[in-house]
Amino acid sequence: MKAPESLRVQASTRRPPSWRAQVPVVTVVALGGGAGATARYAASLWWPAPASGFPWTIFWVNIAGCAVIGVFMVVVTEIMTAHPLVRPFFGTGVLGGFTTFSTYAVDIQKLIDRGHAATGLTYLAATPPAALTAVWLAARTTRRILKRRQP
Repeated sequence: MKAPESLRVQASTRRPPSWRAQVPVVTVVALGGGAGATARYAASLWWPAPASGFPWTIFWVNIAGCAVIGVFMVVVTEIMTAHPLVRPFFGTGVLGGFTTFSTYAVDIQKLIDRGHAATGLTYLAATPPAALTAVWLAARTTRRILKRRQP
């Protein structure tokens, strides 16, 4: 007994892209990541956090980067058609390098190791909801502003 044609699983004829097809994407992510990480490092040099204090610089870098990703994703997914390398370059590369989970985690560890557990745990608890709120508010605000501008 054979399954009806409509219920048969079709074999996929799509092949994964070759590594050569990924070279431009990897290249723009690397270039963007370098630029974003450089900007984050520059911010930490301009506004260094005291060893025992709340790491405000990285906190605000992460919040600002999340807000920018909220605006960016609305614009490139709902408003305009962007070049295929724009999202990997700016969204993954620049903003991925600018915002940082690793520095966040290291800052928490350093604070706890130096006897400032309350500050470290406050930072641990405050960053994720603040970052998620920044993305949500930025995306929502961008949609509202752009909706008002449409005829």
